[in-house]
Amino acid sequence: MRDRGTERVITEGDIDSFFDEAEIELLQSNIAVEAIEFMRDVMKKELVNKKIKRRGAEKLISEAMERALLGLVDHGKADIEKVIKESKKQGKPACLVFLGFNGAGKTTSIAKVARWLIDRGYSVVLAAGDTFRAASIEQLEHHGRKLGVNVIKHQYGSDSAAVIFDARKHAGSKGIDVVLADTAGRMHTDKNLADELKKIIRVNQPDLKVLLIDSLTGNDAVEQAKMFHEMVGVDCVIMAKTDVNKKGGSILSVSYAIQKPILFLGTGQEYGDIKKFNPERFVKDLME
Repeated sequence: MRDRGTERVITEGDIDSFFDEAEIELLQSNIAVEAIEFMRDVMKKELVNKKIKRRGAEKLISEAMERALLGLVDHGKADIEKVIKESKKQGKPACLVFLGFNGAGKTTSIAKVARWLIDRGYSVVLAAGDTFRAASIEQLEHHGRKLGVNVIKHQYGSDSAAVIFDARKHAGSKGIDVVLADTAGRMHTDKNLADELKKIIRVNQPDLKVLLIDSLTGNDAVEQAKMFHEMVGVDCVIMAKTDVNKKGGSILSVSYAIQKPILFLGTGQEYGDIKKFNPERFVKDLME
């Protein structure tokens, strides 16, 4: 900082020094390099050539950091209830298709979202669209029984797009508000997975494409998010297992990488362990 008596002027070098010192800690918190560079640029735009009094320096820098962090995760709002109400006006059930690799917590998260919706008075049907992974249909049926909701299924190896189509038809005929559709998370090749997901989207035109990311996967989370977004376009993200990984870096990095909002955070094993994501609250908690 250039000295002017009791005032200081912040230079680009000050910001670079700050990030050079903090970079290892930020990377260890699973914040991707591109997200760190975004924060550096925001801080430079906000602070370089600003005159600050020594006493006020910490507050000024802290507020700029808060705005930089918010810029990483504030990408509009995915409002499930608004989507359901809009679909109702059109006389059809809302359809949410869930994407994500096996092991990310996709099926459990679908059950959590079902419980969240049921608790708010919406009727739900589940679609067993993962016809590839062994025991995936039984797993979804287990959740369906516990939640008291129907699961629409075909045989293993059948067409996933057709399963979800039938679930939508069933929901429409029974006046059910929402279809929550599972999908395969890994096939023989990425091309097989991409082709299947593209067909599901083309045939069913879902209202929301929801990506499930395991927050414990670290920087792989960003690559997964980019891959699914390039395949079919992601509308919003659920970050699972955030109770185990409290660093928050994956949340910041994924949202920034695909410029999409975080919908929910998974916070435990029970159906009620899910909470709506609030960007401002999340950033304030990180800063404390």
